[in-house]
Amino acid sequence: MLYKTRGIVLKTTGYKSSSVITQVFTEKFGLQSYLINGVRKSGSKVPYNVLQPLHLLEMVVYYKNSASLQRVKEIRNSPVFFHIPLDVTKSTVCLFLCEVLYKTLRRQSGEDPALFEYIASSMELLDHHEGSIGNFHLLFLMGLTRHLGFYPDARDPDGNYFDLQNGRFLEKAPSHPWYIGPGLTGCWRKLIHSRYEELSELRIGSGDRRQLLRTLLDYYNLHIEGFGSVRSYEVLQELFS
Repeated sequence: MLYKTRGIVLKTTGYKSSSVITQVFTEKFGLQSYLINGVRKSGSKVPYNVLQPLHLLEMVVYYKNSASLQRVKEIRNSPVFFHIPLDVTKSTVCLFLCEVLYKTLRRQSGEDPALFEYIASSMELLDHHEGSIGNFHLLFLMGLTRHLGFYPDARDPDGNYFDLQNGRFLEKAPSHPWYIGPGLTGCWRKLIHSRYEELSELRIGSGDRRQLLRTLLDYYNLHIEGFGSVRSYEVLQELFS
């Protein structure tokens, strides 16, 4: 049966000589794997560049609940990104976030329209944004925790420590090692209360930015089983050092 759905490209791997298997987070069916034939041939109906990391799709797909590999009838970018493909900084941020999302969403089951809309609208904003994007990935990862169920509890405004394991501010350091202290807590709190609209005005030094990213990945590791390491982490850290 044919269905229309929006999608977000997460991972594309070669299959045989000219085909690919693409992991797509869809609005209607959650994470799905699609076999797309002939995409690496010249003159293909589906250009390979349609399947770039975190690009947004309009799709007409065949769907069988019991199938592990689905098929596509029609696929196109919508909207088309004009700046991300040509901007080294934005494309590098996309590669990093794509790796994080794949590690996260491969454990998601079923549709999640709010999560899909958060990712899609964030990517559109990144493509259009004309100011600094040095803290975009930090805001994105913090906002994503809201949809994944471990958004920080910020009800204690005066706590000088943040317990990464339990997701809350404390007045004293916890007994375990997974926390951040007074030196970084202010930046962590600022990140929690900031929004994309404030991206160009958000001031975080390069040293704090590096620590915040490392801390966010630790936070994900503590709350997502099997999350593991992110290979593109070092590339992003070098980009914004």
